[in-house]
Formats: sequence, C-alpha cells, structure tokens
Amino acid sequence: MIDLTPIFEALIGLAAALITVFLIPYMKSKYNATQQEEIVTWVEFAVLAAEQLYGSGMGQEKKAYVLEFLRQQGYAVDAAKLEVLIESAVKALLNSEDVKQDE
Repeated sequence: MIDLTPIFEALIGLAAALITVFLIPYMKSKYNATQQEEIVTWVEFAVLAAEQLYGSGMGQEKKAYVLEFLRQQGYAVDAAKLEVLIESAVKALLNSEDVKQDE
C-alpha cells in the first residue's frame, strides 16, 4: 500500500502558503477600502452638518467641528489625508450649490 501522508502534508503546506501570500493581503486591502469609504462618508456628512450649523464663512470653525466630529467617531486619520478629504467634500458641496443656483 502507498503512504499518501507526505502528499497530503505537502498539499496542506501549499494551501497554507497560498492563503498567507494571497488571501490575507486581499482581505486586509478589502477591509481598508471599506474603512476608507466609511471615513469619506462621515467626512461628507460632517461637512454638510458644519455648513448647516455655521452657515457661510467661518471656515476655521467648520473645520474644527469636522475634526472634532471625526475624533468622536473614533477615526485617527493622518492630518494631511484628512485635510484632503475635507477640502474635497467642501468642493463637492460648493459645486452642488452652484448647480442648484444655475437651475
């Protein structure tokens, strides 16, 4: 009778290696992408809320509001990245208001 144990051990080792090399990094990137989408959504909501609360002008107060809101939500994002997200959300808000005024 042929002993198949070494073949099964090799297959299990190969499967473990493939999971380690491909599946785990894929899952990490998927989680990070999902988390990034969530942060972008919260930034957009916070910018809209700040605009509603403070009205036009008062940019520093609005920015402080957004930063504090995100901190309360538990997001510890690099300040430079957060700055870009906030500016992007503000630009999108301004563009949507321009479109409404043109109508």
